[in-house]
Amino acid sequence: MNYEDNDTFGMYGVSGAAAGPSAKKGPGPELMGAHTLVGNDVYNLKGEDIGDIKEIMLDMRSGRVSYAVLSFEPFLSMGAKLFAVPWNALTLDTKNKRFTLNVEKDRLKDAPGFDKSNWPNMADQSWQKEIRAYYGAAE
Repeated sequence: MNYEDNDTFGMYGVSGAAAGPSAKKGPGPELMGAHTLVGNDVYNLKGEDIGDIKEIMLDMRSGRVSYAVLSFEPFLSMGAKLFAVPWNALTLDTKNKRFTLNVEKDRLKDAPGFDKSNWPNMADQSWQKEIRAYYGAAE
């Protein structure tokens, strides 16, 4: 799934030469609706499908997106395990309308994750440091 499929308000519109001169441009991709990003596919740099975005976590004090909660594909035999990935570890691929994460499939087997009924304290500084270090994300 991609953000255009989730665009119930028509905010992204149709752009480019095929759309014609009166095409609506909309706010994306510089500004995007959070609800349109949930369900988006995530691929690694090798073009392998590694999962999708289940939730977006906002830092209510700063107003910034902190994490995307991902569910990685069942190839890892991990069941319903979820993973918080720092938002800045993801890159929006507007050509393919998906996100990319610079991580090998094998590395995901050891990724810190959690069960959907036992979420971690994402405000805990030591937890944040561990997650950012795992994905090589800056603070």
